[in-house]
Amino acid sequence: MTPDSLTSEGRHRLIPRLYVMMFLQYAVYGLWLPIAARFLSANPAAGGLGFSDLQIGMIIAVAGAIGALCAPLIAGQIADRYFAPARCLAVLLAAGGVVKFITAYQTSYAAWLWLSIAYAILFMPTLSLTNSLALGHLPDPKRQFPGVRAVGTLAWITVAWAFPMVWLQSDLAFRWLPPFFTGRELPDAPARMIDSVRVAGVVSVGYAVFCWFGLPRTPPKREAAKTLALAKAFSLVRRRSFAVLVGATLVLSIIHCFYFVQMSKFLAAIGLGDAYIMPAMSLGQLAEIFALAVLGPVLARLGFRPVLALGALCYCLKYAFFGTTQLPLEAIVAAQLIHGFSFAFFFAAGFIYVDRLAPPETRYSAQTVYMLVILGVGPLVAGPLNGWLSRWCTPAGGPLDYSLYWYIAAAIGLAATLLVAALFRDETQGSRQTEGL
Repeated sequence: MTPDSLTSEGRHRLIPRLYVMMFLQYAVYGLWLPIAARFLSANPAAGGLGFSDLQIGMIIAVAGAIGALCAPLIAGQIADRYFAPARCLAVLLAAGGVVKFITAYQTSYAAWLWLSIAYAILFMPTLSLTNSLALGHLPDPKRQFPGVRAVGTLAWITVAWAFPMVWLQSDLAFRWLPPFFTGRELPDAPARMIDSVRVAGVVSVGYAVFCWFGLPRTPPKREAAKTLALAKAFSLVRRRSFAVLVGATLVLSIIHCFYFVQMSKFLAAIGLGDAYIMPAMSLGQLAEIFALAVLGPVLARLGFRPVLALGALCYCLKYAFFGTTQLPLEAIVAAQLIHGFSFAFFFAAGFIYVDRLAPPETRYSAQTVYMLVILGVGPLVAGPLNGWLSRWCTPAGGPLDYSLYWYIAAAIGLAATLLVAALFRDETQGSRQTEGL
């Protein structure tokens, strides 16, 4: 069944299934990623795995980067041209779910690293496949896709609150102040955190069954021209604005990875209970929903350069707050809200700019190139760099100096801000491509 063969009524009946697809897609991801660094680093006596910062960076950042670099081959060349995307999505999710479930029972660094790489190769292509399925089957994708994608963010928030409420605490009671619940944290919380990986594996297999039977079987597109589109997209780097954007994006994607590699460990180190780490980090997703909602009007009013510079500056401000460790714990937790604005005002605005700048025949490939910088090249650098920086910020025989670590990340964010402010010039102004912001 092709998108064109669906009637208008059929497309509207399909929308609820697209919402379910996007919810499950990000529930699988959000179940384990925010707290991975915490249970990977926790002392084995407390139920953790005791991995070093370098090892955690390799497992989270570098493994994900390898998957992102492989994603265009799997999603763009294999799924698009040879297999129905929904069926390819189901197979990738089922295999990934099995790998994730097996990973949860491993205790060695080598097993975690290689299985994490295998999982990333299977999972990363599903991000673009779900976007393509939604965009290809929505009656009005320009208007409706943001709402469908927002369901993914809501899924991330839901699992971030539900998992610790159900699995990491007892004697739960609600309260009026964030995080709106309190209880007695279970003594083996780090060990129980690893169960999030098992749950993610089970949910992934269930999600695969839904994709196989619940999503339309769009036939593959055997368009030979696609093989050259990616190469053509790289020619955009000759445009000054694209080159500056890619340079700033690479820098910010590195420190963006630092957030996921260190944040759950950092929050535990400054006294936040394990059961509250996921809800605290989900505040960034709450802010992201609002930031994405206002992004269009803000871009229309201010233009790309101020918004991109503001997004980069948010990275600087966020890490400056984290580095000021003498602040009250509540203030540092509240600073998580800046994370949503940093992501939306820089990376989401960047995707919009690339879409406006690229010629119509290379827009998809240009987005792929930009995505590779964010999810591929940046994390590939961030993994070992996090290990080196962590060692440099750790005094002999002492714990990691998070204040110094985050201040260095803030300085890197400031450098990216100055790069955008000084060198970026909007090359889409006055063209038809700026319409519709």
